[in-house]
Amino acid sequence: MPGAGPPLLSVGLRNFALPGEGDWNGLLERAVVLEELGVDRLVVSDHVAFGDDLGAYGDPGVGGLAGGRQPTGPDGEWLEPLTALSFVAARTERVRLGTNILLAALRRPVVLAKTVATLDVLSGGRVDLGVGVGWQEAEYRAAELDFGHRGALLDRCLETCRALWSGDPVAVGDPPVVVQAHPTPTGADGVPVWVSGTVNRRVVERTARFGSGWIPWGEALGDPAGAVPRFRDELARTIDRLRSSGEPTVLSDVADLEVVATARVVAPTSGGDVPAVVDRVLREVGPALAVGVTDVRVSLPTDAGWVPEVVAALRTGLRDRAPG
Repeated sequence: MPGAGPPLLSVGLRNFALPGEGDWNGLLERAVVLEELGVDRLVVSDHVAFGDDLGAYGDPGVGGLAGGRQPTGPDGEWLEPLTALSFVAARTERVRLGTNILLAALRRPVVLAKTVATLDVLSGGRVDLGVGVGWQEAEYRAAELDFGHRGALLDRCLETCRALWSGDPVAVGDPPVVVQAHPTPTGADGVPVWVSGTVNRRVVERTARFGSGWIPWGEALGDPAGAVPRFRDELARTIDRLRSSGEPTVLSDVADLEVVATARVVAPTSGGDVPAVVDRVLREVGPALAVGVTDVRVSLPTDAGWVPEVVAALRTGLRDRAPG
């Protein structure tokens, strides 16, 4: 149950690079090293294609992040995340593997369900599917999908995945046809789904129907102490409403919701500065931990010599903040 143990430490794997600078062997080697250091979860990003104008990334009105800037141009190299994670799964044994986030609606739902279930089975049940609607209209248009209905497309995608992951005969498609899909994920509830978004009705409802975790976005990133309690309150009401109407939810108790907080790791100025670096991270996420955040997500450089010491100190610091 979330909160029963120390917050988990997640690290983003850079599955993207500037043109001509992708070192994908290095990505796999880094994944192995981070697992050996005790990192709990590795996550990768997603973009299928880019249009020329990336300014919408900084526009909260279409799902972007205020003041944000896309890390590459349209010609950046972006590995497909589920494919990349399959390579990482083959080289690791324990660390969990997640998407942060997958633009799930861009994939055909029945094929996505099969792909994610396959990765889950082959990895020994280590997959966490983080999903969101994204911010770029060009990707949806390239996939011949309506950007204006991206939320509904994501909901239908998740509904299909959940149904097929049950292993039972289910009616899917339009018009519907009864099918089964095997193998099914290792977990009784299928693959854990983490929904990304701001504190709003649609994101709360999506989390209530399909999710076991929330990845805050927008203003919630900067104010976890205020956002997490509001999100949990809205989620509790939504779960009660859905269950009273007979609709199943993944979570039976809002206290079980897993929540991500992000933190920035600044390179130490000298070898002896590592405690100060870690203390800065722990102070940054302190308000989030106080309201029940279960996953601290950081970015680290690929080959800096101080990374092992920082990871070890972060794990100790987070363990010391475990309840009880």
